[in-house]
Amino acid sequence: MKSIRILTFIFAAILFASCGPSQRELAVSETNKAKQLCISGDTIGAIHKLDSIHIRFPKAEVQISVAKNIRSEWLQQLIDSRNLQLIRTDSLIIDFEKNFNKEKTEFDKYTQYNHKRQTFNRSWDRSFLQVHLDERGELYLSSNYMGKEWLEHTGIRVYDGNLQAKSEEIPLESPLNHRSDFLDYKWEKVSYMNGEADSVIHFIAKNPELDLKCVFLGKRYYYILLEDYDINAVVEALKLSEAIKNKAKLQNEIAVYKKLR
Repeated sequence: MKSIRILTFIFAAILFASCGPSQRELAVSETNKAKQLCISGDTIGAIHKLDSIHIRFPKAEVQISVAKNIRSEWLQQLIDSRNLQLIRTDSLIIDFEKNFNKEKTEFDKYTQYNHKRQTFNRSWDRSFLQVHLDERGELYLSSNYMGKEWLEHTGIRVYDGNLQAKSEEIPLESPLNHRSDFLDYKWEKVSYMNGEADSVIHFIAKNPELDLKCVFLGKRYYYILLEDYDINAVVEALKLSEAIKNKAKLQNEIAVYKKLR
């Protein structure tokens, strides 16, 4: 009787297993799930799901081949899409670069984009906000003061009415807070790097039509009206920065997709 019960249990187990979905059916189900992921925008997640089919369902040979073909097609579509975006981005960069002079001195690690309206000859004898951009797309502002009294300023605030944006404070002892003098004139230059004036940059770029003013914040306050060409320099530098960074992102994505092929 004991042997009969064991045989009956084994037979039932075999029968139960045979009634379950086959590896082919499971593989088809996973392929459909991958398609849904792709439709939702998670193409990389969909590709990883397809990659698991040959490991989980090694007997589903036909579906494994189907999954490989779908995977290859999706990757090529991603590469083609990014290449098209890259062409468009390169065109934007070429157009934006027309407003800048490119220069790399012995003191520069990266090529600098200097806006044509903010050259030394145009700006050495005035107080203004200067935009700085390099070939990586890294962007920052500096506040430049020239006058007959020290401000010892450590920050800036750009505003119009109740709308405003303020930089982080750069201490007087910081190497980014530079002062010099010649004859009766005082020069101060504060550089807001590593995002310390990003809010100001985006504020200017978002509101170029406003009557924007800037106050240099220090022991004494100093007010200037932002010139239209200085505002445009910030707007154009931000556009070029975003395009350069987008190009690097697209190139990285293309390289990743090609490795997955």
